[in-house]
Amino acid sequence: MTDLANAESTEVPVPPTTRKDWSSNQEVRWCPGCGDYSILAAVQMLMPDLGVRRESTVFLSGIGCAARFPYYMNTYGMHSIHGRAPAIATGLATTRPDLDVWVVTGDGDSLSIGGNHLIHALRRNVDITILLFNNQIYGLTKGQYSPTSEVAKVTKSTPFGSLEQPFNPLSLALGAEASFVARTHDMDRKHMMETFRRAHAHRGASFVEIYQNCNVFNDGAFEGITGKDHRVDMLIPLVHGEPIRFGAEGEHGVVLHRDGSVEVVEVADLGELALLVHDEHRENPGLAFQLSRLSRGPHEPTPIGVFRDVERPEYGAQMAQQIEEATDRRGKGDLDALLRSGSSWTVE
Repeated sequence: MTDLANAESTEVPVPPTTRKDWSSNQEVRWCPGCGDYSILAAVQMLMPDLGVRRESTVFLSGIGCAARFPYYMNTYGMHSIHGRAPAIATGLATTRPDLDVWVVTGDGDSLSIGGNHLIHALRRNVDITILLFNNQIYGLTKGQYSPTSEVAKVTKSTPFGSLEQPFNPLSLALGAEASFVARTHDMDRKHMMETFRRAHAHRGASFVEIYQNCNVFNDGAFEGITGKDHRVDMLIPLVHGEPIRFGAEGEHGVVLHRDGSVEVVEVADLGELALLVHDEHRENPGLAFQLSRLSRGPHEPTPIGVFRDVERPEYGAQMAQQIEEATDRRGKGDLDALLRSGSSWTVE
């Protein structure tokens, strides 16, 4: 029997857990009615099904309301600095590939001061799972406009209305060549859990945008599409290999035009054969990008689900292989000897 087979046969099984095991003893301190509660519940309920260990799981966050998340998970974690959680997660995931590394962030934290760190973690394809809570506002600092706030948004920091074009988080992630991109919302626990499960299973950088209601500073921002009375006609489920259609009777659909644009149509007018069949494994991100732009805001029919899921080399594995190959060629280095070797070094 090989050493690998011996290791596999002697590996200790992951003990069964419950939601309670994944919940810390810290008092959850979000505003009553905040959408963060439902996201936390979805994650805590999902973790027992993933077959992972609490001691091998890490939640990292930056600054903001969402950044309290690590306190409430009975795992390792870190409440880091504003916008830098993806950078810290990159270092951890590449040096400790045995860990499950999650990043919890908000639209202000990751798309403003943290934008640079986010796009580079995605383009490198670091093996981390990023959950972006998007409430289109700065909640922790009491209601300023954020990088995802709509044009003309009146807030404490834009009393005459915001002039800035908002970021589309999914378009940004796809532009950075993220290998897994998805969207869900805080009003559907089942959909959240399945989306998070898919993101966790993906090898590489996973990016999930979560529409999350801030009932104090931006209440009802997504009500027009996520409210129970609106979902069936306003949320467009993306299912791999199936025509993109929605509505109580599937009467609405999405078509792809020759110029590469996509449009919502009535199925009765064009027929089901004219509908775009969703392909989340399409290597070119262009079509996924078009789907991410189908809605101009949370007041029009909006796609939800997995937009892209493709295989790309994972950064940490590539880095480890590069180090191993360099070691084979030159031998293991002696850092202590190098530091004590004098005031000048020769690098070959």
